[in-house]
Amino acid sequence: MLIANHRRAFGEAAPKLEDPGQVRFRGSGETHAYAPKVVKALQQAVGGDGQLAAYRGLLADLGARQPRDLLVLRSAGPPVALGEVESASQVVRRFVSSAMSLGALSPEAHQSISIGMARLGGSANSGEGGEDPAWYAPSVDGDRRDAAIKQVASARFGVTAEYLARAEQLEIKIAQGSKPGEGGQLPGKKVTAFIAGLRRGQPGATMISPPPHHDIYSIEDLAQLISDLRAVNPTARIGVKLVAGAGIGTIAAGVAKAHADYIMVSGHSGGTGASPLSSIKHAGLPWELGLAETHQVLVRNRLRDRVALRTDGGLQTGRDVVVAALLGAEEFGFGTAALVAIGCDMARQCHLDTCPTGIATQREDLRAKFTGSPAQVVTFFTAIAEDVRRELAAMGLRSLSDAVGRADLLEGTDAGAIDLGRLLAAPPWSPATGEPPRDRPRWPDRPLDACFEADALDGIIARVAEGETLVRARVTTRDRGIGARLAGALQRRPEPRQLPHVRYELSGSAGQSLGAFSVAGMRIHVVGEANDYVGKGLSGGTVVVRPPVGVAQDQAIAGNVCLFGATAGVLHLVGSAGMRFAVRNSGARAVVEGIGAHGCEYMTGGTVVVLGSIGPNFGAGMTGGRAYLLDDGSGRKQLSASVEARPLDESDAPTLRDLLVAHADEGSRKASTIVVEWERWRGRFLVVEPRAEDPAVSQAPSSAEAPPLALAR
Repeated sequence: MLIANHRRAFGEAAPKLEDPGQVRFRGSGETHAYAPKVVKALQQAVGGDGQLAAYRGLLADLGARQPRDLLVLRSAGPPVALGEVESASQVVRRFVSSAMSLGALSPEAHQSISIGMARLGGSANSGEGGEDPAWYAPSVDGDRRDAAIKQVASARFGVTAEYLARAEQLEIKIAQGSKPGEGGQLPGKKVTAFIAGLRRGQPGATMISPPPHHDIYSIEDLAQLISDLRAVNPTARIGVKLVAGAGIGTIAAGVAKAHADYIMVSGHSGGTGASPLSSIKHAGLPWELGLAETHQVLVRNRLRDRVALRTDGGLQTGRDVVVAALLGAEEFGFGTAALVAIGCDMARQCHLDTCPTGIATQREDLRAKFTGSPAQVVTFFTAIAEDVRRELAAMGLRSLSDAVGRADLLEGTDAGAIDLGRLLAAPPWSPATGEPPRDRPRWPDRPLDACFEADALDGIIARVAEGETLVRARVTTRDRGIGARLAGALQRRPEPRQLPHVRYELSGSAGQSLGAFSVAGMRIHVVGEANDYVGKGLSGGTVVVRPPVGVAQDQAIAGNVCLFGATAGVLHLVGSAGMRFAVRNSGARAVVEGIGAHGCEYMTGGTVVVLGSIGPNFGAGMTGGRAYLLDDGSGRKQLSASVEARPLDESDAPTLRDLLVAHADEGSRKASTIVVEWERWRGRFLVVEPRAEDPAVSQAPSSAEAPPLALAR
């Protein structure tokens, strides 16, 4: 009776719903671009004769899934013989591997892609996790092991002067196609000692990339970063990665005016473990929409010849490449397809560190199962290039250059309520030259990129080998990026490990990015003041800014975003600085006499001493390093919930006192007073550290040095 009454009240148990196959493939579930039979066909082609007919046939059987599937290729003229079409070796020079970090991928997978792309003559993208410096040396077989394209993302993981100087291309990642508008997170279980060393973080701690670049809040800020990177590496092509979305054309126009060399338009497909499932499945737009808008806006505003266009985000076949070219792209990126080619079986376990093929994991036992090779990368991209050649021949075109921007050769099918008209509304345009974009001359630099250092650089480098070099100059706000040119030049020397001894003794008002990326052996001393970004990317150098003798020291002496992304070195500011001080500091030491809001955000290492007030939200997202605050009674109220404060103890005192003595030696009256009356002042200091919530995460040492790097595998 009881059971009968229960059934009348609540009914029978609801049947268990079938898995719809949203995440993992199910035969009766949702359609997947990389269904098991598609994966198998691609891997058989790469492991065999390189013919993609079966693979292409299976993709065609999936039906219309993307905007490009609703477009028909029209002929430009009679078909031409395949032998008249540019060679596969020319086509592959336009190919890049999409940005996938060392950390999201295993070292073996990451290096296989880099070596394979180098053999082809294409370009691999490092992603945002940095690289092992040991990879800068060729392999025993003479292969280049590091990526030609080195990415600069919001967290600046692994971004040092050496990293920048070794690049052929530098890519500023504004956003990622699979998670537009979000920052990245590399799960702590994938942060081994090796990965933590590369990123200057703590083993086991989740690596967080902030949603924005904290030194980019306008197109002018972006132009400054491009200028800074060009100062460190004047020969590298510098690009900006955007994601497809409404209004991307307006942003792209600004990027072109900021003197980027190329723009990457990334589509919604992809994600190798640093993207939330909700974003991978529901955020972003297809690259076709973003690419078409970008190309059209640039053409209409007479900016198209300034930049090359590149796209990625789901490219699978030569036809996809040709459609992208017709919509305006000149270079093409493959990510997921390249991973499938080297063994990925789409297990969808990237974020769990349990990848069964050893591609998206850091576990030693699983990495041992990796069977991919650079040869498979070469075979895959060569096969795609041959596929492109066949498509071009059938259309009557002899090169990809002939296809770029020819939207008139695309025709929409009957798509019902979907209007493809705006996708194909590009005004006529053709490249000024048929050369691949990386072979073209660069648009002239801005006149504002001039700096006293540029004119004196050759003489400074010549004197470095003779011993200590002293440079004296009067500077103004037009002198921007002081130190970046020298840092890059020193890293490009045949013996970059030889420590230089260069001193800049400057006076006046230094422009933006003073001391950016300065390396060990460089000392920049300014009597006066400095603008934003002091010590950006500091890589071992020393930067000092102090007011002239007789001027009050309780005033602002530097702007916003000082010490952003610093990895090593020392900064002394005898005065206060603005907002976002030491964001993403991962190894530098700094003493400052007051800061604004958001200090030490996302900090993973290093030491910061603040001898004055702090703004709100101090230490948000901080996972390593240590800060010492001279508390006036309000300091604890300004702290983020992710950090905790405690009184100074005996183990902290020597480190703090040494930094204060050094600061006093730089002319700080406040530091001098504290040192002289140490016993009176020491009790007023608070020690701020990350909140110890995860026992697997070790506390950061309060030293300037990053954790040691493991040897390359």
